[in-house]
Amino acid sequence: MTEAFVIGIARDAFYTVFIVAGPALVVSIVVGLLVSIFQAATSISEMTLTFVPKIIAVGVVTILLLPFMMQKMFQFTEQIFNLIPNLK
Repeated sequence: MTEAFVIGIARDAFYTVFIVAGPALVVSIVVGLLVSIFQAATSISEMTLTFVPKIIAVGVVTILLLPFMMQKMFQFTEQIFNLIPNLK
């Protein structure tokens, strides 16, 4: 097992994490920004107002993209299992 092999596995792992978690994180950021703009425009200073819309939006995105996320995770897991015989 060489250094390049380990770096390749780590690179693929990070790429998979970014692809799987990315949509939920982007939606969370966008919803948080929109709620912050709404709070600034209406002078509402409630700190907990951002949590409910974020949770709902992230939940909806996760449910809608769950097949895609599972496919990416299964592909990565299969790739790792296929590399096991080469670990000498």
